[in-house]
Amino acid sequence: MEKTWNNKAWFMVLPVLVLVAFSAVIPLMTVVNYSVQDTFGNNQFFWAGTEWFTQVLDSSRFWDSLVRNLFFSALILAIEIPLGIFIALNMPRRGFGVSICLVLMALPLLIPWNVVGTIWQLLMRSDIGFVGYLLAEVGISFKYAADPLDAWITLLLMDVWHWTSLVVLLCYAGLVSIPEAYYQAAKIDGASRWAVFRYIQLPKMKRVLLIAVLLRFMDSFMIYTEPFVVTGGGPGSSTTFLSIDLVKMAIGQFDLGPAAAMSIIYFLIVLLFSWIFYTVMTSGDAPAK
Repeated sequence: MEKTWNNKAWFMVLPVLVLVAFSAVIPLMTVVNYSVQDTFGNNQFFWAGTEWFTQVLDSSRFWDSLVRNLFFSALILAIEIPLGIFIALNMPRRGFGVSICLVLMALPLLIPWNVVGTIWQLLMRSDIGFVGYLLAEVGISFKYAADPLDAWITLLLMDVWHWTSLVVLLCYAGLVSIPEAYYQAAKIDGASRWAVFRYIQLPKMKRVLLIAVLLRFMDSFMIYTEPFVVTGGGPGSSTTFLSIDLVKMAIGQFDLGPAAAMSIIYFLIVLLFSWIFYTVMTSGDAPAK
């Protein structure tokens, strides 16, 4: 008997495809169009080819911003992933404390990005900020608006406070999915705490850690609102990441061609590093032949 296929399910997916087309594909094609053309106004465009891409790649401004971005993302991953795992391992698995811990972990994630920037901007001010005032009282001069190191410390603390909870919740979900039989077998074998983590918990968290690393890399690499609110890219250009530089170029200078080319390069860099992370973290998952 020949099997008949019902394609009516595509009508359920059609609204999503239309939404994606309007929110992603069409704007992307517009950016591609601007990246290979030049305009002098009046909706008149002239073919520019790869001129804007060459200009961006030859600019030290772009490479400086890229290095800052990569360094910031590397620090974020080096801090938030181990810290998130540590907190998740020490959270209760049963009882009333579970709900309290989960709610407390979720609270920072509910705060909008611009509000997070405003909160930490006020906290670190030495005149009205709680943290800034305490540092001034103990004799530590902390001026994030004037000192590049202080600005970086502020951004790192802010991002760790805001997004470590995401890593914690993902790791905790992986931990609670581990069957109790694994722990019982490890206890019978006399396995140490480190051995349980190394051979039971860490392998079982591998998938959620992959999601955590990808999400935290992409978000930290594309960070814009928080540093813009707190430092505005300063002092000088010490916290001017690619996203801030891109907005300055597109809106501040109205250089649409170079900005479009830079946004495409930016997009490809995010895809490249995400693919590298995914490939490395799933390299051992292939079944042996």
